[in-house]
Amino acid sequence: MSQLVYVDLGQCNYQDTLDFQLKLLKRVQESDDDTAYLILVEHSPAVITMGRRAKTEHILAADGIELIESQRGGDVTWHGPGQLVAYPIIRLMRQRRTMHGYVHNLEDAIIALLAKFDLAAERSEGQIGVWIDEQKIAAIGVAVSRWVTYHGLSLNVAKDIRGFDAIVPCGIQGARVTSMSDLLGRDVAISEIKGGLVETLGQSLGFDSVRRAEPRELGQPRKRLPEWLRKKIPAGSKALKVQGLIDNLKLNTVCQSAQCPNRAECFDNRTATFMILGDHCTRSCKFCAVADGTPLPVDPDEPGAVAEAAHRLDLKHVVITSVTRDDLPDGGSQHFADVVQAVRKRMPESTIEILTPDFQNDPDAIDRAVKSGANVFNHNIETVERLQKIVRPQGDYRRSLSVLARAAEHAPTVRIKSGLMVGLGETRTEIRQVMQDLRDAGCEILTIGQYLAPSPDHHPVERFVKPPEFAEMETEAKALGFTAVAASPLVRSSYRAGELIQTETLNGQPDNY
Repeated sequence: MSQLVYVDLGQCNYQDTLDFQLKLLKRVQESDDDTAYLILVEHSPAVITMGRRAKTEHILAADGIELIESQRGGDVTWHGPGQLVAYPIIRLMRQRRTMHGYVHNLEDAIIALLAKFDLAAERSEGQIGVWIDEQKIAAIGVAVSRWVTYHGLSLNVAKDIRGFDAIVPCGIQGARVTSMSDLLGRDVAISEIKGGLVETLGQSLGFDSVRRAEPRELGQPRKRLPEWLRKKIPAGSKALKVQGLIDNLKLNTVCQSAQCPNRAECFDNRTATFMILGDHCTRSCKFCAVADGTPLPVDPDEPGAVAEAAHRLDLKHVVITSVTRDDLPDGGSQHFADVVQAVRKRMPESTIEILTPDFQNDPDAIDRAVKSGANVFNHNIETVERLQKIVRPQGDYRRSLSVLARAAEHAPTVRIKSGLMVGLGETRTEIRQVMQDLRDAGCEILTIGQYLAPSPDHHPVERFVKPPEFAEMETEAKALGFTAVAASPLVRSSYRAGELIQTETLNGQPDNY
């Protein structure tokens, strides 16, 4: 017997809801029964979410509201108080449903609910969602992981939906939105429609029974990140211009692909770390959000595009990284050199940093990259030796040290840098050993930051390291002879990289990093 278990979170912030959603997603993926889940929520504070096909020009005025990049389908939408959001988490294969059929089921449930209020809703040809008199009243944006759905639908209930004024709703130029309260000429309470939506979703999705559960029964949304890991994310016009430039030049950034928590701040400061050689990696590390799979052919126009972007942004320090390309004979080292030389020609006064894969320890490839004209050669060790095969199953601790050692030996004027994540289950003794191993390999610059799992499918966070511990690690690294250190919870390998090579030591404080 199939059962739909629903939980009402009331008003809840977007991140806590997403955490809970991902927890239930994992539960369904690992279960053997036909139980599915449904989360009902009003998001507060309001947010603007960008789906996988979102375009930056569809955000008209984002100041003062958080922008969130989402894994759901679709373009851009707004979520806030007075809008009922429903997230069904069901196994499609068990129900023998296609994605197309599933989306229609969600639309049918909304249409049936609105009919209970004598509102004649319908689909719009070629569009996803539900409409009344050519006005959109409900949006749908879904995602699937291992054939289990997450994300879902939003239905506008209250009169105040001015948040949509800041966007082009769902990327549809000229689209108008409406709400149940507007159409009925009275204030409709969210509580009036929750039960009806649960009923119509249960019927449309074909469940034998529906029951309510309390959040605690299903594992309450985990506590929010510690205070020292929270930061106000700017989303002003400068950040949007940087994103637009990157989109126009068809470039990738590790800022987006790796879900860096600092990307909005960096974009707002007109900086970015360019990711070359495509956006699909030939390796599948357990900590990384970059997609794995079969990469596309190398783009011969990419060096010029990166140089053009660096020039338009007037960058003083240019960081260039890549996915791992084990499919290429040289691991992509020649392409690294081509990009560096193109940037150097266009920006002769700027410093350049490359953050490379291990090139499978090919000495010719390492030499080609380190002698490309870059000022800084960066290759991340990522974690302690004991955790390497768990976190980087296709990487190797000793191989990474060998790459750094060769770079230091064959290019003595280039500064050698590496990065380490903490919070994956390592000990302080192991961290000290990594530091010593890096120094023995000739590494001069070190970054240390808190690991944050991109999804439930990634290696879990074992603990949140407190700021005083980062300060202690910075002191230990300095005592070992590192000439520049950035150690703080939100530090990432290329964050404020230009500042790092211009200072003796950056003592990472949570306000700054």
